[in-house]
Parts: sequence; structure tokens; C-alpha cells
Amino acid sequence: MFDFLLMLEESGNSGGLWVTIVMVLLLFVFMYFFMIRPQKKQEKAANEMRDALQVGDEVTTIGGIIGKIVSIKDETLVLETTKQRTQIRFLKGAIRNVDVKVADAAAAVVASKEDKNADKNAAPEADASKSSETADKETGKETENKD
Repeated sequence: MFDFLLMLEESGNSGGLWVTIVMVLLLFVFMYFFMIRPQKKQEKAANEMRDALQVGDEVTTIGGIIGKIVSIKDETLVLETTKQRTQIRFLKGAIRNVDVKVADAAAAVVASKEDKNADKNAAPEADASKSSETADKETGKETENKD
């Protein structure tokens, strides 16, 4: 491709110069859409994740340390990493991802409690509906036998 461009320039054709300029511009557009733009999206998503950190979240650092956030200040946070409650201070930029969010864990606990309550409330109703169904079947059998 570049040999073709060089050949056009050497021939003295002024159109070849324009082709070269257009090709260089297309190269920059290609680089922007396939290299720079996705990287900016990743950086934006990472910054949003770091800004949304809350006390109680379980996170993994870029060094592979897994811990629970104990406190958050401007650009730092403190992780509790072991059962002995070892605390280490990190920069927010050192957080790779959030493993368990406090809000998600709380929602799961509430949902499980609601499921248990629903099961308890549904069990007597289910028994009542079963007994009415069996009574209907029995009475239906009796009427069929009478005919």
C-alpha cells in the first residue's frame, strides 16, 4: 500500500499528494475509533466504578489483594483483609473491581427473607387448595359412581 503511494508521488502526479493526505487522515480516524475511543470508555467506566465505592464493598486491588472497605476518604480507602482485621490503606486507583457490593448483598438478604415469608404464607393456602381439590375430586367420583 505504501509502495503504491510512493509510486504516485514519484510520478509527479499532484493527485498522488492528495491521495497520501487522505490516507494519513483515514489512518488517524481509524486509530481514533479503534484505539483511543475504546480506551477512553474503559477509563470512564473504571472511574465511575471507583467513585461508586461504598463502605462494606468487597474489592480486589490491582495487586490481587481482596478485602472489605472499612473507610473511604478523598483519594484513599482502607481495606480490611483478614480475620485478624488487618487494615491496609490504598489509593482508589488501585482498585481493579468490586466483587460484592453492599447494596446487592443487602438486596439479596431482603429478597431471601421475603421469599421465606412468602413460602410460609403460601403453605397454608396451598394446603387448603389441595384439600378443596381432593374434596372436589371425591365428590366428583361419587357423582360419577351414582350415575
